[in-house]
Amino acid sequence: MSKNFDVIVIGGGPGGYIAAIRAAQLGLSTACIDEWKNDKGGPAPGGTCTNVGCIPSKALLQSSEHFEHAGHGFAEHGIEVKGLKLNLAQMLGRKDTVVKQNNDGILYLFKKNKVTFFHGRGAFVKADADGYEISVTGKTTETVKGKHIIVATGSNPRALPQVPFDEKLILSNTGALAIDAVPKKLGVIGAGVIGLEMGSVWRRLGAEVTILEALPTFLGAVDQQIAAEAQKLFAKQGLTVELGVKIGEIKAGKEVSVHYTDAAGKDHKVQFDRLIVSIGRVPNTIGLQPEAVGLALDERGFIAVDDHCRSNLPNVWAVGDVVRGPMLAHKAEEEGVAVAERIAGKHGHVNFNTIPWVIYTSPEIAWVGKTEQQLKAEGIAYNAGTFPFMANGRARALGDTSGMVKFLADARTDEILGVHIVGPMASELISEAVVAMEFRASAEDIARICHAHPSLSEATKEAALAVDKRSLNF
Repeated sequence: MSKNFDVIVIGGGPGGYIAAIRAAQLGLSTACIDEWKNDKGGPAPGGTCTNVGCIPSKALLQSSEHFEHAGHGFAEHGIEVKGLKLNLAQMLGRKDTVVKQNNDGILYLFKKNKVTFFHGRGAFVKADADGYEISVTGKTTETVKGKHIIVATGSNPRALPQVPFDEKLILSNTGALAIDAVPKKLGVIGAGVIGLEMGSVWRRLGAEVTILEALPTFLGAVDQQIAAEAQKLFAKQGLTVELGVKIGEIKAGKEVSVHYTDAAGKDHKVQFDRLIVSIGRVPNTIGLQPEAVGLALDERGFIAVDDHCRSNLPNVWAVGDVVRGPMLAHKAEEEGVAVAERIAGKHGHVNFNTIPWVIYTSPEIAWVGKTEQQLKAEGIAYNAGTFPFMANGRARALGDTSGMVKFLADARTDEILGVHIVGPMASELISEAVVAMEFRASAEDIARICHAHPSLSEATKEAALAVDKRSLNF
């Protein structure tokens, strides 16, 4: 086996494995190094996203939503369920099967595209005129060499100071996906994407969930009209969210005790069976040995790159969570493709303004582009249009009329500046807005396009019509 490659990718998550496949498609000899292991010690490429992030969380969100529908929603449809029981072991087993299918799929894609895979941890050794030596440490240690190196090592969960994860009582996203019994009382610190999604899973399965958030506003990065609607719907479901709290001492014994001060200054001490800490993520450069070749990190520990994902070293690139920008799997994929194409002499492209965001709660929350508060802060004149799902025929038929679609368009040109959705299938509906914004469409363009009836997408058309105050069904 050759140990010299045109491109070596360190990390097999969404950014890494996609970069490797695209590089191979472009005729470059390519290797990918990844150290994730399955429960048998075998390779499990796909990174955090596939193993303990996007994929398993969506599997549990889907399963828990089915359980909640069976217990509370089917009766409205004339479906009576008696003796409903939760088989949590089966639910977790299905989640693990979905993960393995994705792991195996990536290994198949490597084989199909002639990407050489190394199972182990990649680290810089040295550089010379011909490229970079990379050590691969797995069951043994070997050295490979690449002319171009793409670092795609992802991120790790951020722990609270003095409160390390034990994945038994104090849980990161990893432990939150593998609780072996539904806790009676579950605490979550952080009301971001992971906190809301994991809190939703375990609430649906029967836990009493309390989410503690330090920020004074709910989902501060989301359009505030959409965030307020989501907060109201979550409260109706029984998900308790306390804002503006200051976390104090945390002690773990048989339970977890959390001291905190609420927004009004009142002190509290609460006991939880489990505590999920979801306060963000930090770039993963553990064991990479960037100092061996002089690879520069920024003040926050990210690999320092320019707008084209180039590091300070010639032919060393970095993508995904380990560099600046949103920590999103699809952002990493786009950067991976762009870098592979740049290496091949083509013109890779990533438009950060049209990267969609999704929170896979129920209702789902999705958005792309600017929020109303951002437009106000930037002094941009705009027109807004909203349309509620309660006026959408397909939503009524589904039995889920919560939420709305919101369009923001330039007041002078009518170009779409942002689209924000809270409601059923928001993760799918947002794609129309992404396409429209990538082509710099106007709200009028969407308003004039024929949408199938009855469909949830009609709410998108109606919100676009509402920008010009001529919504037809509300």
